[in-house]
Amino acid sequence: MNAARSLALRTRLQARSLSTSARVKAGHGAPHYNQPSGYLFGEKPLPAGQKRKWEDWELVWYLGMFGSMAFAAVGLYYKPDTSIQTWALKEARERLEARGEEFTYKASSATTAPAPSEHSS
Repeated sequence: MNAARSLALRTRLQARSLSTSARVKAGHGAPHYNQPSGYLFGEKPLPAGQKRKWEDWELVWYLGMFGSMAFAAVGLYYKPDTSIQTWALKEARERLEARGEEFTYKASSATTAPAPSEHSS
C-alpha cells in the first residue's frame, strides 16, 4: 500500500512539472550594454582649467596600492639573506677560526702562473 502511494505521488509530481510552464528564476532582464563613446573610460574631457573630481573609492585605492608597494619594497630591502653562498661562507669562516687558520687569502711569492705551452691541443 505504501509503495503504491509513493508511486502515485511521484507520477502526480512528474505530471505537474511537465504541465506547468517553466519559470525563469533569478532573471534580471535584458543585458545592459554601454554604447561606446570614444572617450577613455566613458568620461568626456573637461574644459581647460577645470580639475576632475575624484570618486569616493579612488583615494583609498591609491593609498592602498602605493602604500602596499612601499611596504613591500621596505620588506624586500630588509629581508634576511638566506642564500646558500652566504651560509657556506659563514660556515667556512667558523671552521677556519676553530682550527686557528686565517680566513684571508695571501698570495705567496713562490706561486707563479705556469708558462703557456707552445702548442695548444
